[in-house]
Amino acid sequence: MRRLVSLLLGLVVTAVLASTPAHAASRLIATFSLSGNTGTFVVANPGTAAVSGWSIIFDLPAGVTVSNAQHATTTQTGTRVKLTPAYYIATLQPGRNTEPYSPSFTLSSPVSPTSCTIAGAACDGSGDPPPPPPPVVAEYTVTGTSATFVITNNAATALTGWSIVFDLPAGVTASNAQHGSISQNGRTVTLTPAHYNGTVQPGRSTEPYSPSFTLSTAGAQATNCRINDVNCDGSADTPPGAPGNLTSPVKTTRTVTLAWTAATPGSLPITGYEVYGGPATVTATGTSATVTGLNPNTAYTFTVKAKDRKGTLSAASAALNVRTNNPADDTQPPSAPGNPRSTARTSGSVTLAWTASTDNTGVANYDVLVGGTVATTVIGTTATVTGLSPSTEYTFTIRARDSYDNLSAASAAVKATTADIVETGYARVGYFVQWGIYGRQYFVRNLDTSGAAAKLTHLNYAFGNIDPVNLTCLQGVTRGTTANPQDPNQGDGAGDADADYGRPFSAAQSVDGVADTGWEPLRGNFNQLKKLKAKHPNLKVLISLGGWTYSKYFSDVAATDAARKKFVSSCIDIYIKGNLPVAGGAGGPGTAAGIFDGIDLDWEWPGAEGHAGNHVSPADKANNTLLIAEFRRQLDALGAQTGKRYQLTAFTPADPAKIAAGWDLPQVAKSLDIFNVQGYDFHGAGSDNSWEPNRTGHQGNLYADTDDPYNFHFSVENAINVYTNAGVSPRKLTIGLAFYGRGWQGVPDGGKFGEWQTATGAAPGQFAEEAGTRGYSNLVAAVPGCTVRHDEQAVATFCHTGNGGQWWSFDDAWSIGKKTAWLRSRNLLGAMIWEMSGDTGTLLTAVDTGLR
Repeated sequence: MRRLVSLLLGLVVTAVLASTPAHAASRLIATFSLSGNTGTFVVANPGTAAVSGWSIIFDLPAGVTVSNAQHATTTQTGTRVKLTPAYYIATLQPGRNTEPYSPSFTLSSPVSPTSCTIAGAACDGSGDPPPPPPPVVAEYTVTGTSATFVITNNAATALTGWSIVFDLPAGVTASNAQHGSISQNGRTVTLTPAHYNGTVQPGRSTEPYSPSFTLSTAGAQATNCRINDVNCDGSADTPPGAPGNLTSPVKTTRTVTLAWTAATPGSLPITGYEVYGGPATVTATGTSATVTGLNPNTAYTFTVKAKDRKGTLSAASAALNVRTNNPADDTQPPSAPGNPRSTARTSGSVTLAWTASTDNTGVANYDVLVGGTVATTVIGTTATVTGLSPSTEYTFTIRARDSYDNLSAASAAVKATTADIVETGYARVGYFVQWGIYGRQYFVRNLDTSGAAAKLTHLNYAFGNIDPVNLTCLQGVTRGTTANPQDPNQGDGAGDADADYGRPFSAAQSVDGVADTGWEPLRGNFNQLKKLKAKHPNLKVLISLGGWTYSKYFSDVAATDAARKKFVSSCIDIYIKGNLPVAGGAGGPGTAAGIFDGIDLDWEWPGAEGHAGNHVSPADKANNTLLIAEFRRQLDALGAQTGKRYQLTAFTPADPAKIAAGWDLPQVAKSLDIFNVQGYDFHGAGSDNSWEPNRTGHQGNLYADTDDPYNFHFSVENAINVYTNAGVSPRKLTIGLAFYGRGWQGVPDGGKFGEWQTATGAAPGQFAEEAGTRGYSNLVAAVPGCTVRHDEQAVATFCHTGNGGQWWSFDDAWSIGKKTAWLRSRNLLGAMIWEMSGDTGTLLTAVDTGLR
């Protein structure tokens, strides 16, 4: 029997350790005293080890309240009060007590508490010793709209890399995090600590720097709380309850459809169900499933178990015995479904409806076929076929099945085309370069202040690299490339996590004018992209993988099924799920979640030459198709969980030889949303005077130039024709526009104002390491005397400083106007831009005007 130390009004009772029972090392004694309306608990530790993370729980008579706590905080629910000590007394050393900082509070009536426990044991030391504390506890408190999590580490080792995931009521949002950061997806919130409280030493808590945040609704409670996937209160997980009322609404000779009542969740949300009794376990996300592959006229026993987020299974439902039908009992097929039609579409799905079939024993279900292959089976007379590609025509038929597996003839075929990846108008895809924040001084903020973000539909962030050892997406390193562009190992292990998510930006560099403190787990360009999306919610942001310098290991990651699965999974984990590696005090689980809407693949080039040292294989073409399909498959699988369709695009070549070597266009088109076709770099000198240093040439002409002296004639038109002739929908194609120029020097007039004339090498560039290249705005401002001319036949812009001078090839408002008119006439999807820092607004305005 527990006994409470009862005290007379005004009497102060001091604990006498010698009079208390023997105690375990972890037992605390809480002695209460009352003086007027002020109650005080003196807490002593008579044991031999320090005790942390304690709290006192007690009851008061109905109507009595506590307030004005000192050296502690109190929460009251009805008659039950919880007292949590201030951080400076939350750990009690052996042989010590809380004086002179003992917790006190004001009572509305001078009464003594009852049913008092401290750390789970009686306050006076009687009865059973307290249970061992859980290794880690995350305690949630809320006062008004201010909420706090206090994390206490009772384990013997330090707690590092922690984060808290919890749910809030529908419609409630969390913001304004202190000592941490908040991200929210629907009801689910992820709280990540600041770097200074990201490690909690043994026996310590996060006080006085515990993460706090503001709630949009006062008093909102956190549920399903997990810290590093362990219950926040330290309790053991409870499994879901068993599903109930298992029935079989439909059966055939070879299938049984089951339905059941949803299970009651345990400590974690239910993520699905497993059905047992067939030839293989069937997984379902809802409360019904069809078991296939059964034998006719055979008895089966089925059970169902619920599964929670951690994979814990419930007890089995009550068993259900079902015998499949005997096919000899009915050989008459149903009538064919009638009047098939498309009733709705998105960029990735088509919804169909039809008139019901008739049958002598009843229709069991319908198969919906795409191109002769079953895509889905439904019970009713409507179906939505998902996993489709945008701007693609599909042919659908429907067959009815009766309960004896007699199949009807196919319905009449119905053709439907999925919607474009852009809802209306034309795509405007711009590349933002990671390194633009350095010499170019071009920040994500510039996309907003220049008006570019409001005009773009897509922003591709360039570039992500491939880990040369693990063959996964590489992130979390800050290591530059070598200076020599011909170094075959130039990009190995290179990356800039500092620019991506570590570098603090000033208020003047920030999209919303708010400076980084330097303690946030997400800083750098990624945080600015997050802010940009908040201001421009229709803008899609994609991570671009590869590029000229980082494509070396694409052949390796695409080489086998296992390698493809591993690589794709790692990229989705880092960029789509946002699980950034911790680097320089930034990053961590979920820190980049919600920033990227998809993935852009920039393999330069499968099966063909690219950067010096790139790995190339004769199998690249087939493996490129399989790699893109694996990206589509895994992105769709994640989308099925999140309810979002993730986009998949690629930067693809203009050179017909490179297309033939690496791109199975009809197959790849089944997976890709956009082909961003290279519409520039047809000719150039190269920063190291490689490539074509001795002859000028248009870098992005729309039509083949009749004066072109080469035996190959690059042009935008010739490139696009390869794609459309292969059957790629025009509404999946963008043409690349150059917001920079390619230049030569030592160029004579030759009677052609320098066109196709000899040269002595690359002209001086905007940056010393980039000879032969200048951003458009820099070119027109920094190359004096460069007279702009237009080749009307080829649709190409160039300028020449005079006989023996510089000659530059670039896009301007005139050529962009011609190109956008042409792409509209060909019903192409839109334009792609490399890259945004080259223009202060003139060229993008021309693109926007041309695509209206």
